[in-house]
Amino acid sequence: MKLWDWSYVWEAFPYLYRGAIVTVEATLLGFAIALVLGLVFALIRQSPNRYISTVMAEIVEFIRSTPLLLQVFFVYFVGPQFGIVVPAWTVGIGVLGIHYAAYCSECYRGGIENVEGGQWEACTALNLSRTRSWRAIILPQAIPPIVPGLGNYFIGMFKDTPILAAIAILEMLQQAKNFGSDNYRYVEAITMAGFFYLVFSLVASAIVQSVSFWLNRRYHLQ
Repeated sequence: MKLWDWSYVWEAFPYLYRGAIVTVEATLLGFAIALVLGLVFALIRQSPNRYISTVMAEIVEFIRSTPLLLQVFFVYFVGPQFGIVVPAWTVGIGVLGIHYAAYCSECYRGGIENVEGGQWEACTALNLSRTRSWRAIILPQAIPPIVPGLGNYFIGMFKDTPILAAIAILEMLQQAKNFGSDNYRYVEAITMAGFFYLVFSLVASAIVQSVSFWLNRRYHLQ
């Protein structure tokens, strides 16, 4: 038996294509949640109320300190025992988003705390509202430097999507395994899945670098 057979590569493509669509959709939707929710977490941690900021910090630390797979299992399998029944796709996207939101929030927080304190004083002197100060002054300076860090989490989320197979979401790696079990040929499908992960990661890294460069130029931070 040949170690590599191109005919099996072409046969595996429909499996990989279906799985790739699910993988990309899960990554994009999950990361959109992570970006928005992570910023919310970071802003809450900047609250002048010490109790609110402390509670938010503990929540973030709890999410970061427990495995993603455990969180997926808990919501999907334990939730129904408390009357919380959520479709697998919603659980997968939601848990991915919340898990990575905790990490993104630390990125945001680092960027916010890196903004010079004089910027807040200038906002106060100009009589800007707190909302406008965040939107027009603080965040445009805080976000561009942290784009590479956020990009790393984006790529990390993409590589974590195989965890969704644990709740019967057929992402790309699981589809490759299904093809292997159906045809008793794993090497072609698994290799092509790994190749796709590599290509996506390299393309995503290039996009992140381009966005970072554009933002730095736009806000004159280079």
